[in-house]
Amino acid sequence: MAELLTINDKRTCYCAELSASDIGKHVCVMGWAQKQRDLGSLIFIDLRDRSGIVQLAFDDATDRAIFDTAFGVRAEYVLCAKGVVRARGEGAVNRNLPTGEIEIAVDEFKVISSAATPPFEIVENSNVNSELRLKHRYLDLRRPDMQRNIMARSRIGKIARDYYAENGFLDIETPNLCKPTPEGARDYLVPSRVHKGMFYALPQSPQLYKQLLMVSGFDRYFQIARCFRDEDLRADRQPEFTQIDTEMSFVMADDVMRMHEGFLKRLFREYMGIDMKEDFIRMPYAEAMERFGSDKPDIRFGFELVNLSDLVANTEFKVFAGAVAAGGSVRAINVKGGAKFSRKEIDSLVEFVKSYRARGLAWLKWAETGDISSSYAKFLSEAENEAIKERMGAEKGDLILIVADKNKVVFDSLGALRCECAKRMGLLDPMDFKFLWVTEFPLLEYSEEDGRFYAMHHPFTAPMDEDLPYLDSDPGRVRAKAYDIVLNGTELGGGSIRIHDPAVQSHMFATLGMSEEEAQEKFGYLLDAFRYGVPPHGGLAFGFDRLVTLMLGLEDIRDVIAFPKVQNASELMTRCPSAPDPNALGELGIAIVATEE
Repeated sequence: MAELLTINDKRTCYCAELSASDIGKHVCVMGWAQKQRDLGSLIFIDLRDRSGIVQLAFDDATDRAIFDTAFGVRAEYVLCAKGVVRARGEGAVNRNLPTGEIEIAVDEFKVISSAATPPFEIVENSNVNSELRLKHRYLDLRRPDMQRNIMARSRIGKIARDYYAENGFLDIETPNLCKPTPEGARDYLVPSRVHKGMFYALPQSPQLYKQLLMVSGFDRYFQIARCFRDEDLRADRQPEFTQIDTEMSFVMADDVMRMHEGFLKRLFREYMGIDMKEDFIRMPYAEAMERFGSDKPDIRFGFELVNLSDLVANTEFKVFAGAVAAGGSVRAINVKGGAKFSRKEIDSLVEFVKSYRARGLAWLKWAETGDISSSYAKFLSEAENEAIKERMGAEKGDLILIVADKNKVVFDSLGALRCECAKRMGLLDPMDFKFLWVTEFPLLEYSEEDGRFYAMHHPFTAPMDEDLPYLDSDPGRVRAKAYDIVLNGTELGGGSIRIHDPAVQSHMFATLGMSEEEAQEKFGYLLDAFRYGVPPHGGLAFGFDRLVTLMLGLEDIRDVIAFPKVQNASELMTRCPSAPDPNALGELGIAIVATEE
C-alpha cells in the first residue's frame, strides 16, 4: 500500500551522490525501483533517480514489516528509504557502478507509489520501437541515457546564457503571437477570437523583433527562443524548435563571427573538455561548392570534387561532352581506398546519386593488384583516360566516381556521395569536431519554376557593398554579407549583417518583385522604424537542438527534445493535433469544410 510522505521524510541526497566517504552516515533517498532481487533471507533493491543508482539492502536485521514491504516491490515503484550507508560485503563490490562500493542498510521504508508493468524495460540504449517509446515518452525519459541528454541540454543552455550575459547581451523575450511572415516557410496560424477572421502567426524566428530591438538602442540582444515552421520533417528538423538567437549593433561580419566562435570554443572547453585554440576556417560559398559540392561541407575527410570539364569537353563520349556543351560540368571525386568496394556496392552508389536527380554515375576502380575496371574508360581515348587519372591523383586502391550533368545536379549528387562513401568506410567519427564558417553566400537564388528571385536567407540580409551595382543588372551575381557556421556537414547556425539603409531595403523588396504597397502592407512597421535612425547591425542564430545532438554524438534530434513530434508533425503521447471543440470554432468564427482527397 502506498504511504504518504511526512515532514520527517526529507531527502538528504541523490542516489549516486553517495560513496565510500559516506559510510556510517544515516541518509534518506527517494526514487524508482530499477529491479528487486529476492535471495530469501536477503533482498536487494536498485533505487534509481536522475543521478544514477544505489543499492538498498534488507536482511535479518531489518524490521520484519519493512522486509515484507520490500518483498512486494516491483520495477518502477516509487520508494522512500532511510538507512545507514555501509560497505558492501566481500566479493559484492560492483566496479561498473559509481556507488558500487556501498549500499544502504534500510531501517525505514515507504512505497510512495506502486506501478503497473511498463510496456518496455527502463534501461539504457533501448532498442524498443521508437513509436512505442514516444507514445509513453514519460517512461522513455526515465531511461538514464535520455535523462543525461536532457540534463546536458540544460547545462549547455546555462553556458550559453552565462557567455552572452558576460559579453553584454540582454536576455529579451519577443512575442510568440506575431504577424504572418512572407518569403519564408509556411507559418503556423493562430485564429483571433477578438478579431474574427484575422490570424496571428507563430514566429519562424524573432528576426524582425530583434532588428527592432537594435533600432531601440539595446545594442546586444540574446534569447533562447522557441520557433515554429510548418514544413516537412527529417532527422534534424522539428515543427517547433529552439534557437540560441542573437543580434548586435555597430558591427561588421567579422565581429559577429568572432563573438559566436568564442561561444563555441567556451562551450566545447567547459562541457566537452576540448580546447580549440585555432581560429575556425573561413571559406567563401563559391569555394565550398567547388571543393565539396555543398554549402555545409564535412571537412573531416577528403574526397574533394575535381572539375574534369576541360579534359572531356571535346571527347567523343557524348555523356561527358554533352553535359559540358549544355552549360553543365563533369566533376569527380577520388575515394581513396574505395577500390575495396564490390561491384554490387558500386551499383548501389549509382542508385544513390539518382536520388539527387543525376542520370548516372561513371566509375573507375584501380585495384591493389593493379587491375583496372571502369564503366567509362572504353569510351575515351588513352590520352583522355590518363589525363583524368593524373588530375585525380589516382593510385592503386582508389575509386574514381564521376557525374556529368547540370551544375546543381553535379554539386548536389557528388556532395552527398562523398559523405555516403565516407560513412560506408567508417570515416565519420562523431567525436571529431571540425568547424568552419561559410561566407559570401549569394544574396538571391532564382526559381525556374516561379520565374523570379527569392532571398537565399531572408530579405533583410545586406548585399556586399561592391556588388550593389549588380542588384538591378545581374541580381544572381550579388553576394550577401551572410555567414553560416558548419560542424561536420551540418549547419549549426546562420546569420548576416542586416540592411540598415531604408533605400537599400526598399530596393531589395522591389528586386523580390514586391510593390511599394505590398512592402508597406507586410513590413510597414519595419520601414517606418527605419525612418528614425538605424544602427548597422547583424546577428546569428544557432539551432540549439542540432547543437546538442552533435555534441552528444547522436543521430536523431528527437533524443535531445523532451516531447518531440514524429514525421507527420504529430505527438504520439498526447495524440495531437486533435479535432477542436465545435463551440470553440464558433467563437472564432471558423468552420471546417470537408474536402475529398
